[in-house]
Amino acid sequence: MRTNKMLGNKESSVTWPNDADGDVLRRLEADGFDFSKSYTVDYNIDFDSWPPALEALELLKSKYGNIEVYEPDEDYAGYVQFQINAPITYEGVTSTQRNASSAMQPFGGVCESWGIMH
Repeated sequence: MRTNKMLGNKESSVTWPNDADGDVLRRLEADGFDFSKSYTVDYNIDFDSWPPALEALELLKSKYGNIEVYEPDEDYAGYVQFQINAPITYEGVTSTQRNASSAMQPFGGVCESWGIMH
């Protein structure tokens, strides 16, 4: 899908892949999202078993700084979240997910979700 839309004073002409991340970016663009700015992006790490290994948490802290550990409750399985402040790009979010998943794979962790407050 090719999109052309005015964003502020800049024209966006971007083609995103037909996957979940590309779908999110298309929805953001349709809502008038300003891709020229930096945003705080939340990345969530899910683990096969809870709680995650202390080594996994220490590794995440060393790679991404502050982390938040969300304990399981009746609605959600537990997860660990880190944040990165940067412009939103397809390569940025997918490479962060790949890198975090690769680092957490030995601990049964995977990063398959991200979000921003918009």
